[in-house]
Amino acid sequence: MLDELAAARLLSNERFAESLVHRRAERYGAATIRHELRTHGLDEALVQAHAAALERTEFQRARAVWQRRFGAAPVSLAERARQTRFLLARGFSAETVRRVLGAGREDEG
Repeated sequence: MLDELAAARLLSNERFAESLVHRRAERYGAATIRHELRTHGLDEALVQAHAAALERTEFQRARAVWQRRFGAAPVSLAERARQTRFLLARGFSAETVRRVLGAGREDEG
């Protein structure tokens, strides 16, 4: 039965990975999605291919997540730390978080 589904391309690791990335990319960073793909036992080459595609859009996706959640640049160190923790917990890289929060400050001025 599983072989028939795989032959009909109704069951494949590639489709599963595409679906997972599509569902998660709007809210999570490449690190979180890469980890989730690995937990499902997918081939490392497949994981890396999808992670590379996610990394190309990481800044735009992080910016959109930050905008939906906060919408304004941090006004204090405590608020900056809070926003940083939020984005890092979502799996965005430290460099991306730094750029997002830096871009938020520039938008205000």
